[in-house]
Amino acid sequence: MKTYLIYILFAGLLTNNTKGYDIDKIKLEGGEKMKILVAFYSRTGTTKKVAETMSGILKCDMEEIVDMKSRKGLWGWIMSGKDATQNNLTTIKEITKAPDSYDLIIIGTPIWASKMTPAVRTYLSQNKEKIKNIAFFCTMGGSNAGNAFKEMESFVGKEPFQTLEIPAKEVAQGTYVQKVKDFTVEILKK
Repeated sequence: MKTYLIYILFAGLLTNNTKGYDIDKIKLEGGEKMKILVAFYSRTGTTKKVAETMSGILKCDMEEIVDMKSRKGLWGWIMSGKDATQNNLTTIKEITKAPDSYDLIIIGTPIWASKMTPAVRTYLSQNKEKIKNIAFFCTMGGSNAGNAFKEMESFVGKEPFQTLEIPAKEVAQGTYVQKVKDFTVEILKK
């Protein structure tokens, strides 16, 4: 695993903005810029909002994992929980970003029945051999994400650089941004 040389000024975190540190100065050993991808699935838009914030802070690429199975409405919600509980895979739209061309992939998922979503499970199943380094974040209505993170780590076979849990309530209130900033800084320290 490569050692990362990171040049971050923490003034941005102290003043609650991202302009105080320069993500463009994050370098790999040897001087090249670390290439990061935020890949996520979002049924309601909550996880997407966090992924967009994270990608904006990191100035990195983003890939939405699209589940081809309809999960709308009450029936979709019920079947989603069932699929997650049974560790089912699903059909996802073809991805446009090659995971093996990134130094780090940050995976985002809502938590369904204390598990990762079938779309994220499918993405990881199709790409786990191509992922060099990984980190996880989730949004959740109430359950603890610890079980889902353990499941994701076991499924991929790689220890995540960092994990982040964000209650959906914090996303709705807009109070999650500092957690995302802290998460990105911790990732970049690794």
